[in-house]
Amino acid sequence: MIKACIFDLDGTLLDTIPTISYYCNLSLEEFGFDAIEAEEYKYLVGNGAKVLIERALDYVGADKGKYFDKVYKFYTKSYDKDVSYGTKPYDGIPEMLAELKTMGIKTYVLSNKPDFAANEAVRTFLGNLIDATYGGREGVALKPSTEGIDIVMSENDIKPEECLYIGDTSVDMQTGKNALMYTIGVLWGFRKRDELEAHGADAIVSQASEIVAIAKEK
Repeated sequence: MIKACIFDLDGTLLDTIPTISYYCNLSLEEFGFDAIEAEEYKYLVGNGAKVLIERALDYVGADKGKYFDKVYKFYTKSYDKDVSYGTKPYDGIPEMLAELKTMGIKTYVLSNKPDFAANEAVRTFLGNLIDATYGGREGVALKPSTEGIDIVMSENDIKPEECLYIGDTSVDMQTGKNALMYTIGVLWGFRKRDELEAHGADAIVSQASEIVAIAKEK
């Protein structure tokens, strides 16, 4: 019986590419670099803000040793001022979360986005549809490590067999499989079916309502 669902955030519940691309490009341009096309950010994100800035600096051919600290600080300070800029839930997400709640299923977010930004985004767009949000925190390894997901399970008394893990990238598929959970890949996010299949997705869905159907079956 499924008692909980753990969701990735960016690319799974919320479309944040407009937000991420805006603030990252703002940061690059602040230090004299060209902006990157928004679509490219779908392949730069996924491993946390620090890795995003490293990849973005590599993309524009910048000296990371010289610019990383400056760009990263500017990015996080800018982003935290208004995490809602350009962000919106994907179609059907609020309805899907509400239905899970009516079924008595707890809902959690586990994100590599910095903890403050993750919590602010969830509060702004999903409110009480999410029971608790766990973003990137100092001293806790980011996904695909199971450190974060282990904390979610421990603090909320969840066993792997009682939980679905849902995400949109290879990092998410690895996280769910490493935690021994039934892992669902979503096609409306940042990556494509072949990546999700290659990294062990137990199911792949194209509509949010399919997550509810799987929860009912399990």
